[in-house]
Amino acid sequence: MLDRWLFKRIDNSALIVFRVIFGLLIFLESGGAILTGWVKRTLIEPEFTFNFIGFEFLQPLPGNWMHVYFGVMACCGILVMLGYRYRWSLSVFTLLWSGVYLMQKASYNNHYYLLMLLCVLMLLLPAHRYASLDVKREPSLKRNWMYRWNSWLIILQVWIVYTYASVAKWYPDWIDLTVPSRLMQARSHYYLVGDLLQEPWMHVSIAVFGILFDLLVVPLLLWKRTRIFAFIASVFFHIFNSVIFHIGIFPYLSLGFTLFFFEPETIRKIFLPKKEPYTGGEVVVPSYRPWLLGIGAVYFAVQLALPLRHWFIPGDVLWTEEGHRLSWRMMLRTKSGYIRFKVVDKATGETYMVHPGNRLSDKQQGIIATKPDVIWQFAQRLKKEYAARGKEVAVYVDRSGVSVNGRKAQRLIDPEADLADERWYIWKHQPWILPFKKEQD
Repeated sequence: MLDRWLFKRIDNSALIVFRVIFGLLIFLESGGAILTGWVKRTLIEPEFTFNFIGFEFLQPLPGNWMHVYFGVMACCGILVMLGYRYRWSLSVFTLLWSGVYLMQKASYNNHYYLLMLLCVLMLLLPAHRYASLDVKREPSLKRNWMYRWNSWLIILQVWIVYTYASVAKWYPDWIDLTVPSRLMQARSHYYLVGDLLQEPWMHVSIAVFGILFDLLVVPLLLWKRTRIFAFIASVFFHIFNSVIFHIGIFPYLSLGFTLFFFEPETIRKIFLPKKEPYTGGEVVVPSYRPWLLGIGAVYFAVQLALPLRHWFIPGDVLWTEEGHRLSWRMMLRTKSGYIRFKVVDKATGETYMVHPGNRLSDKQQGIIATKPDVIWQFAQRLKKEYAARGKEVAVYVDRSGVSVNGRKAQRLIDPEADLADERWYIWKHQPWILPFKKEQD
C-alpha cells in the first residue's frame, strides 16, 4: 500500500516550476545581500564573527572576498533556475550557503536554516528533467513525470515548519497580546500603516491569525474544497509579513510551496502550457526504495525531534535560549539587555573591565547580552587573547541584565562563574545561566 502511494508516477509540472522560482529566489537572496550591504555589515566589517559552536574553522574570507563568495552563490542561483548542471550548481550553492549560515549568528532568521534544508532536499529531486538547459544539452534526461514522494518530501518539511511555528505561539505572552503589540510598536513609524498597526484589533488579529494560519494552512491546502481559500490566505499572510517584517525571500518561498498542493494540470496550464501532460499513473518501485525509506525516516525523525529538545533542558527557552535555534520558534519575543565582562589575571590579581560593545558591530551588540552561547564565546575569545599575551585569566560577567517582552531586566549570568573555565554543553543546561524569576522579590 505504501509503495503504491509513494512510487506512483505523477506529472512533474509543480517541481519544474518550483525549481525556477527556487533558483530565482536564491539568486535574489545572494545578490541582494551584496547590494543591500548585508555582506559588508555582517561578514566584512566586524572584527570577528560568532560562529555556531563547533564550527570555529569557518571564517569569513579576508578583505572583500566575501562579495565574490556571494557572487558565486548568485551565479549558482541563476544556473539552478535555468537548470544548467543542476546538481553541481545546487551542490556548490548548498555548501557555500551552509558555510555562511554556520559562520555567523548575528543575523539569524529561521529561513536561513530552512533554505539550507531545502537545498539538500532539492538535490535529491529530479527538478532538471524538463524546461532546463540540462535537457537541451542531453535530451535523454527529459521526463514529464516524477514519483509522488518527490512532492511529499517538500510538503512534509513545510508541514513540520508551520506546525511547530504555531505550537510555539501557544504561550501566555503571545496569547495575551504582549508580543504582537510590542512587535507592532517597533513599526509605528511605517508610512501609512504605522498607526493602523497600533490598533488593539490589529494585535488580536495578528495573534489569532498567526496561530491558526500556521496550524491549519497545510491541511486546508491538501483538501481540495478549501484549497483556494487557503491559497488566498497564504498570499495575504506572506505579503503582510514581507511588507511589515522585511524577512527576505521567506514569504515568497512559502508561496512557492503552494505549487505542490494544486493539481498538476492546473500548474501546467498556467506556467507550462506547451508541456505535454502526464496521465499514466503507473506504480514502479525503484531499486533505491530501502535507502529512501530508511534515510527518509531518520531525516524526518530528526526534524520532529529537534524542535522538542528544549522541553528536556531545564529552564524557560525564552530566557536561556537553549534549544531555540533549529526549532521554528519565529517572532516569539523581544529581548534587550546589557553586559560587562571582568577579566582577572590569575597570577597578579590585576582586573580589567571589558565593554564588548566597543569591539562589536551593531548586529553583534544586539545579541551579546541576551544569548548565553554568544556570551560564552566572547569569554573564550578573551581567554585566548590574554593567553597570547602570556597571561592566564579568569573571565566573569560583572554586570548583566536581560529584559524579555518588556519586563524588568534580570541578571542572566552568574557573576561568580569563570566562563573561561566553563565547557559548553550542547544537550544540557549551562549551570551558570541564572533562572528566570517570574516575580521579582
